[in-house]
Amino acid sequence: MVVAMPNVNQRRTVITCTNCRLNRYCLPAALNKSNIKQLEAIVEHNCSYEKGDHLYRQKANFKSVYVVRSGSFKSYAFHYNGKGWVNGFFFPGEIIGMDGISDRSHINAVQALEHAFVCEIPFSKLESLSLQIPDLQHHLFALMGKEITNDREFHNLLSSYTAEERTAHFLINLSSRYERVSLSPFRLLLPMTRGDIGEYLGLSLETISRMFGKLHRKGLIAVNNREIELLQMEPLLKIAGCATKLGGGS
Repeated sequence: MVVAMPNVNQRRTVITCTNCRLNRYCLPAALNKSNIKQLEAIVEHNCSYEKGDHLYRQKANFKSVYVVRSGSFKSYAFHYNGKGWVNGFFFPGEIIGMDGISDRSHINAVQALEHAFVCEIPFSKLESLSLQIPDLQHHLFALMGKEITNDREFHNLLSSYTAEERTAHFLINLSSRYERVSLSPFRLLLPMTRGDIGEYLGLSLETISRMFGKLHRKGLIAVNNREIELLQMEPLLKIAGCATKLGGGS
């Protein structure tokens, strides 16, 4: 999912935290203009990654956090038996890399699903700046708390939801995250493969395909390769066990 890639003239514009259209979704959201300028001074903007490139590998030293400007990423980890497992997806405005804060090494690897741009923020500089700006520190604590909450919700999803409920939950969550950055919440262009989705939800590729087919036959979604159109939100919300649409998170 590439968000509004710039045209030739726009490429000449230097992207900063101040003029980035996603600034209300990430770290600048809690800051005034003066503090945003201080944040800008430590951010490396416009880092480009091609499909398949890694932001970092599993067990790599933790140095930075990253904000997705365009495109998308997946996180995955290898178990002791060598088998890989997709455990998260990241979209524009979302922060990557907080898995490394506690142990100073990343527990996951993160890979680009398509051509993407990120902003890189060295965490040592961010940590120092947060001590000077209480609003930034509070925002960081809130983001870390949200990360913990998302992990708990995800483990509950895997342990207690049926295959159909997991699939509906995934689509509703994705819809909410697309809508948050002003993309259509009803037409979802999936940058990940069915296999990625299956690994993420703890389901086989065959089961994911069967669940999409089941929701399609019920008239709740339309499927065209990687494009999913959500046709009836209320029944999907009911299947997913959501009273309202879910917020962001991996």
